[in-house]
Amino acid sequence: MIQVGSTLPEVTFGYIDAKGKTTNPHTNDLFNNKRVVVFAVPGAFTPTCSEVHLPGYVALADKIKAKGIDTIICLSVNDAYVMDAWGKAHNAEEIMMLADGNGYFTKSIGLDMNTGDFGGIRSVRYSMLVEDGEVTKLNVEDPGRFDVSDAETMLKSL
Repeated sequence: MIQVGSTLPEVTFGYIDAKGKTTNPHTNDLFNNKRVVVFAVPGAFTPTCSEVHLPGYVALADKIKAKGIDTIICLSVNDAYVMDAWGKAHNAEEIMMLADGNGYFTKSIGLDMNTGDFGGIRSVRYSMLVEDGEVTKLNVEDPGRFDVSDAETMLKSL
């Protein structure tokens, strides 16, 4: 599993921008020379993710950005279209809804889990602060928990 002090691996993501254009940003594009909060969820439109995790970051986005954060990223092993629709359903205009459709990023940082027939390879629930491509804070949830990756915990740590 990735640790504080590690540099993020170079991978390509899926993203639909504000104009509806599908793009494929790379790790370096997203994290170099920036302070970025990333929170990852097991799946878009799933109960805890939709009821508290994403909404918490939507509600506190302005306060988090006021702490010098350039971007807040919500990451999931879903495709870019699902992430875009989920963001729109939750008015997540201040959150970059980033797709790790093939799970390459999630697997390469060791925060993947196999949910079997439920959804296959998914992300463990976590949050991290990344500064210029280096992980400076990492909050990984224990299985079935939602205690340390929430927006309030991240805001307090900034």
